[in-house]
Amino acid sequence: MGFALKNQVFLLCVMVLLLAVRCYSEDTFTRSRATYYGSPDCYGTPSGACGFREFGRTVNDGNVAGVSRLFRNGTGCGACYQLRCTTPQYCADEGVNIVVTDYGEGDKTDFILSSRAYAKLARPNVVLQLFSYGVVDIEYRRISCKYSGYNLMFKVHESSNYPRYLAIVLLYVAGQNDITAVEFWQEDCQQWRAMRRAYGAVWDLASPPSGPIKLRFQVSGSSGIKWFESKNALPSDWKAGAAYDSYIQLT
Repeated sequence: MGFALKNQVFLLCVMVLLLAVRCYSEDTFTRSRATYYGSPDCYGTPSGACGFREFGRTVNDGNVAGVSRLFRNGTGCGACYQLRCTTPQYCADEGVNIVVTDYGEGDKTDFILSSRAYAKLARPNVVLQLFSYGVVDIEYRRISCKYSGYNLMFKVHESSNYPRYLAIVLLYVAGQNDITAVEFWQEDCQQWRAMRRAYGAVWDLASPPSGPIKLRFQVSGSSGIKWFESKNALPSDWKAGAAYDSYIQLT
């Protein structure tokens, strides 16, 4: 009986330790460097490597960034991070929350921020001084993306050419989730077929099937890898630039 009790106490200690490690890892910041790029209105750029177009310029009120190694061949597009610089006399305590919309390499930096986002790293009265640095030491961690009032949406990319070529880009990927695969339903074969990651968050398909097109998305996140089927098919008369609600709510 004493042996069984010792085993139970040991298992309880292990569980508490694992929980503590998990909580610690979620709150741990990684040290790096960040810089910024200029734009006429201080927002993001509509020509980012993720393929978001205007969404990439204005999402998160223009607090966006290009990343290098965190780009992960496009899988990192849409990920959200909290950044804070580490010089106390210049840097705000909370820093800024950004969305990844582009790829970019700087002077040993992981982040190239829109100037709007870079300004939020600073205390209100020393913004110009922080800009004069050009590159600053930071710490960052991944956080959940939150889009109040939005489900996961798929937009027919502007490069699409009805009916011969279809490309889609996925918007409002909430939580700490990555889209790792996209498939469409091939009605005549009665099977799901893979779309190709063209670049960034853009997935494409040559010679798409006629009629409404059902889509499903492979999501990798804190709860593992899962498939989600859109409750809304792409209509048979889809148009480049049009966006459609999947009615999938990721968390």
